[in-house]
Amino acid sequence: MKLEQYLKEIEQFLKEYIEKAHCKTYVLGISGGVDSSLCAALARNAVGKDRLLCLILPIESHKADEEDALQLVKELDLNYVIVDGTEIFRGYVDTFKKLGQDFDRSTLGNLKARIRMSILYAYAQKYNGLVIGTDNADERYTGYFTKHGDGAADILPIAHLLKGEVVEASKLLGISNHLAERVPTASLFEGQTDENEMGVTYKDLDAYILGKKVDEAVEKRIQHLHKISEHKRVPTPMPKEFDRGE
Repeated sequence: MKLEQYLKEIEQFLKEYIEKAHCKTYVLGISGGVDSSLCAALARNAVGKDRLLCLILPIESHKADEEDALQLVKELDLNYVIVDGTEIFRGYVDTFKKLGQDFDRSTLGNLKARIRMSILYAYAQKYNGLVIGTDNADERYTGYFTKHGDGAADILPIAHLLKGEVVEASKLLGISNHLAERVPTASLFEGQTDENEMGVTYKDLDAYILGKKVDEAVEKRIQHLHKISEHKRVPTPMPKEFDRGE
């Protein structure tokens, strides 16, 4: 199947699911990155701009991230709200400090992701909406998402697209090269990039998932990431059912 055809199928999927769920709106956090940009374009095509609410959610973020998100808003003519979560985040950090807790930057980065998701769900509840997740196939395979953060969503439209396909799809839907080719980062802390944090490039990840040959060290790294993140991809574990019989 050609990518253009699959994108049409995603749009139809989004169009049908919102009706099936008896909801009125899709709610999406946009960062200026390619994944959320593509999700925004797909959702707008599927249900129209008036049934899509985009949230820009800076938390101690670089101004460039907000500028990129605003560029997407302009390019696609999206309805949006800016909700700065910095004070919420700092309130958490101050509380932890009072309790004598000093968390590392990875833990605090994940906290930012969870704060953003809490805000998205607050808006979704207010507007009878569904939260769109932006995880792609590479991120899901390696577990490169925050559990109950960006990994929490009601629908995952690009879950089966590799990173390279996400970039290609974005360009097909008219998203500018600047946004489509932006260095992938969740902007959770200073200097953070996806590839540096994972220890593997998206190009190698795409190749591995497609069954192509990659360097042995790269293969081992990807397999390790997949193994340690399995708990993120399975339903919440439960013991066997309680037998109430005598």
